Amino acid sequence: MNRRSVPEDVFEQIVAEVLSGEMQPGESLPSERRLAEVLGVSRPAVREALKRLTAAGLVEVRQGDATTVRDFRRHAGLDLLPRLLIRAGELDLSVVRSILETRLHNGPKVAELAAERCGADLAEPLEKAVDALGAEDDPVERQRHALTFWDHIVDGADSIAFRLMYNTLRATYEPALPALATVMADEVGRPQAYRELADAITAGDPPRARTAAQALLEPATTALLDALGNLEDRQ
Repeated sequence: MNRRSVPEDVFEQIVAEVLSGEMQPGESLPSERRLAEVLGVSRPAVREALKRLTAAGLVEVRQGDATTVRDFRRHAGLDLLPRLLIRAGELDLSVVRSILETRLHNGPKVAELAAERCGADLAEPLEKAVDALGAEDDPVERQRHALTFWDHIVDGADSIAFRLMYNTLRATYEPALPALATVMADEVGRPQAYRELADAITAGDPPRARTAAQALLEPATTALLDALGNLEDRQ
């Protein structure tokens, strides 16, 4: 059983209020003393939570002044993405849309860089990933093999920015694998498309790798974006 610390509980409570809009940008938080009283915790616990909130870009602490809420859209990092995806128990469709758009935009570029910078060095891991994907029948496990495939490509791209972005997108995406099994079935059910992308990368052909990645990612992404658009129209 995972038990959260007191500072973590305080952090989570304030994060929830900031992301829900209950605490607006520019609004002042109560003093440490008042927060400790209201939440029934110690001042050191509040102080530790405020340090984490500051590091996350959610609040600004000024010495001798009030602690104010910051606009997370302007100051927070990608690590906030998983928290934004599901709020109050509901999926935020606008966040899902932005993740899909990022996936479609970044995937071809990452594949291009991998072909340019790593090429033949990726032959063995990509081949193993595609073989595992082709041999798998379970739709959820197929998605996992596909993630492993892309993990190797991101390594080959040798870009720390793309790596950290991919890590966050993967951490956000993985908990939803069972729910996405149906809509992702067509993409992960085409091992030949993955093999074509792998061949382009290992041949050291960046333009071909970009085109192959686009052809692999675009159909499912477009279908998902259309479905999201229909859901948003109904809300």
